[in-house]
Amino acid sequence: MLEVRCLLRSVRFCSSAPFPRHKPSAKLSVRDALGAQNTSGERIKVQGWIRSVRSQKEVLFLHVNDGSSLESLQIVADSSLDSRELTFGSSVEIQGQLVKSPSKRQNVELKAEKIKIIGNCDAKAFPIKYKERHPLEYLRQYPHFRCRTNVLGSILRIRSEATAAIHSFFKDSGFVHIHTPIITSNDSEGAGELFQLEPSGKLKVPEENFFNVPAFLTVSGQLHLEVMSGAFTQVFTFGPTFRAENSQSRRHLAEFYMVEAEISFVNSLQDLMQVIEELFKATAMMVLSNCPEDVELCHKFIAPGQKVISFVDKAQYICCLIISYTEAVEILKQASQNFTFTPEVAAVDLLVPGVGELFGGGLREERYHFLEERLARSGLTEVYQWYLDLRRFGSVPHGGFGMGFERYLQCILGVDNIKDVIPFPRFPHSCLL
Repeated sequence: MLEVRCLLRSVRFCSSAPFPRHKPSAKLSVRDALGAQNTSGERIKVQGWIRSVRSQKEVLFLHVNDGSSLESLQIVADSSLDSRELTFGSSVEIQGQLVKSPSKRQNVELKAEKIKIIGNCDAKAFPIKYKERHPLEYLRQYPHFRCRTNVLGSILRIRSEATAAIHSFFKDSGFVHIHTPIITSNDSEGAGELFQLEPSGKLKVPEENFFNVPAFLTVSGQLHLEVMSGAFTQVFTFGPTFRAENSQSRRHLAEFYMVEAEISFVNSLQDLMQVIEELFKATAMMVLSNCPEDVELCHKFIAPGQKVISFVDKAQYICCLIISYTEAVEILKQASQNFTFTPEVAAVDLLVPGVGELFGGGLREERYHFLEERLARSGLTEVYQWYLDLRRFGSVPHGGFGMGFERYLQCILGVDNIKDVIPFPRFPHSCLL
């Protein structure tokens, strides 16, 4: 007890000590500096990378960016602060006064009092060149540098915002987030395009497995979400999935992210399609609201000459596709007495022009005896006994869907190749970094 009292006295003594006479400069991100309302000479500090250098006889102009926004912060300094090391790509720390800019191009600028070079950059050897608009194909060669370009920076900020929007939608809708495993013994897709896992650095005995069963990188979290749908009425997962598909197409990756949801007590596809519609619209609206400059840049330079629909219109357009699918089912049912869904599942896919399948979902088979007979014919009863058990103990009608996250980004941004909307693309014969 005595030690605690002494510690409290020490804390009180420290808290009553006088503050330094000179208040240290407040550290701001470029985004916050650009949006600052107080421009009456507040002293601030920014850190980032030089995007441009322009040296005049008496004045030095720099543009510095830290990735927090598309727009860079203009730095105005005395020419005496110029240095050969202030080059495109160099990292710097700058302290000075934030003031209103006389230029109409920006609201504020930073009058530099001190410029500290953190890391030099040889602009001549640097593969990203100043004022060059490099093709996306060229930038794929440099996954460790391409994030420093305006276009990839915008895509990655949009990707981050879309991720947050998806989580926000599910949270606001009452879904529980489930971390489904990356390592699994299941193949939920049944296509056989699996990456099998084996330990390295030791002799392998063919008759043994590290987990006692063959293990793979997951192709989908669906089966694990189905387990959770027996305890939670609404669940979702959002994480990496893997397909060992030998495809070099612009719509396929070996590693990509999937948004998957499972809902209990669902009896119709319309219920699923309603959630799909709301998810797309809510996510699109949040991205548009929070990243308008980044979206505009992508539409302007990635898909030039194409009429890119606004997010609101595109959301409505995709919703029309969903509604049209439902109407098409009814029309076909009326036109043909033989038209039925497969006995295993009632399914829906959302196909988007230029992208392909964006959403895929359906109602799950809940009939125990039907599943038991099907697994017996396939010789999988023992392996999937747990799946049968789910139908024996408190089963409910349920269904779910999945959305390819990278294809979603392709859809809203007009990006032609899926390799350009993921930070580090993995595809056959390429695993850089």
